[in-house]
Amino acid sequence: MAKQVRVGELESAVMAVLWDTGTAGVTAREVADALPGPELAITTVLTVLDRLQGKGMVTRVKDGRAHRYAATGTREEFLSGLMSDALDRSADRGAVLARFVGSIGEADSDLLRSLLRKRST
Repeated sequence: MAKQVRVGELESAVMAVLWDTGTAGVTAREVADALPGPELAITTVLTVLDRLQGKGMVTRVKDGRAHRYAATGTREEFLSGLMSDALDRSADRGAVLARFVGSIGEADSDLLRSLLRKRST
């Protein structure tokens, strides 16, 4: 994803369902059934899916009388974009990175070091 888009809480929950179900796509009813919490009206789910499609995060394909929805990118691509966006919004990228590195655990620090070594080779 080139430009990072912002998503709300319900949009995030819908995207989680789409990411968890894979590339075959799901109907709005299947999304509604998979969402945690109180049951939402199908029109609410359709509105959220339409907004996500408008943001380029979701594709929609006709399947009989319904549509099947699928994520256009992976969860990892989206989260990586959020991290890049956070860095781009700061006047001091070094300070943001320092705080981030200071907040992660030893296992993540080891993983980050390993990834940086691979990148430099």
